[in-house]
Amino acid sequence: MSTASTRLPEGRYGRSSDERTDRTLKVVGAVLAVALLGLFGWFGYHYVVKSEISAEVISFEPGEKSVQVHLEVRKDAGAKGYCTVRSQAEDGAEVGRADFRFDGDETRIDKVVTLRTTSPGTTAELLGCHTG
Repeated sequence: MSTASTRLPEGRYGRSSDERTDRTLKVVGAVLAVALLGLFGWFGYHYVVKSEISAEVISFEPGEKSVQVHLEVRKDAGAKGYCTVRSQAEDGAEVGRADFRFDGDETRIDKVVTLRTTSPGTTAELLGCHTG
């Protein structure tokens, strides 16, 4: 007994639609992958290279109506910008937020700033730094 083949004879009916669909999907997938890699590269470049000002909270001292925040700011010489700091109460409610400006020719600034609060704050969080 022989087994019947379900395949079409080679070259008799042209390419199957499955082969064309597979090729189209491969091309579309490759184009999307290249576009996605390009987008990641662009964002990474702007995040690393174009970052003119950055900072970190070294320490903070909470008080009744304010929080003393020790910031270390690193920036390009001559760049002007500001950093936003906030404080939260023990229950998580925001009790203070302020922008602190940094300009001048220094590339590293160590500064203690005072963040006024509406009630006792238990944290000091750096939300971000921006040029301008």
